[in-house]
Amino acid sequence: MRAKYVLSEVMIGLWRNVTMTIAMIITMAVSLTMLGASLVMYHQIDLMKKNFVGSLSVSVYLTKDTTPDQQNALKAQIEQDPLVASATAVTHQQAYDQFKKTDQKSSPNLVAIAGPDDLPASIQVKLKNPDQFDQFNTQFKSVPGVSNIQDQAALLNKVFKVLGALQDLALVLAVAQGLAALLLVANTIQVAAYSKRREVAVMKLVGASNWFIQSPFVFEAMFAGIIGAILAWVALVCSKIFLIDGSLSALTSLFGNIEWSTVNLMLPYLVIAGALVSGITGWVTLRFYIKK
Repeated sequence: MRAKYVLSEVMIGLWRNVTMTIAMIITMAVSLTMLGASLVMYHQIDLMKKNFVGSLSVSVYLTKDTTPDQQNALKAQIEQDPLVASATAVTHQQAYDQFKKTDQKSSPNLVAIAGPDDLPASIQVKLKNPDQFDQFNTQFKSVPGVSNIQDQAALLNKVFKVLGALQDLALVLAVAQGLAALLLVANTIQVAAYSKRREVAVMKLVGASNWFIQSPFVFEAMFAGIIGAILAWVALVCSKIFLIDGSLSALTSLFGNIEWSTVNLMLPYLVIAGALVSGITGWVTLRFYIKK
């Protein structure tokens, strides 16, 4: 009987304040969409870091007068270093072939005028621990035949810093939208409670518990939060279909493909976050209101 009463009051309250309920749902949907997008971004960037770090190498570029025998000798010396996992020699011709393969479409004129001798031979080194580049660089930068040593991970760190800044920006915007949603939830609950102030007063007079009085309003807020969370997940799904797999599909070669499992995982997180945040906000608001 009590459950039936609470559910009926929830539906009546939602319909009575339908405009503010819609506004609350939309605000929650926007804030939770940004929160979900930031969580997906965090997950994807962490995945990128793991994949890139595992495949990145240190490039030891050689001087032009280095002979193949000297290159092989240097390779053997590098392989004996305890910091090194593996080393691969890259000749002038191999470097030129790779250059043509990767830059033929983007820089055809440059590929046309370049030749094998224009690209330096190198030794591609994988370290056991990528964080030990400075030690490796100190040991081999002054070795005869070495022109310079380049850490690919250091180049990508700049990209990751930019992506990290975008992560932080998305999170800040999500928090700001979340605060706006909390204020709207609190205001909506107060308006709903004020419109039923006489019923609340009568219920208090007949000895109804605070939780019994508060529960319809709290469930209204939770309902709006859950609907907002579902709409936020739908927005993420649409973004995956029409943006990530659609017009922005070219970026997947850089950022990697966002799996459906990652997007679907956001649904329970967003629903729990929307329900808890809305419900707790409504409960705290009513505690102060009913005590008046």
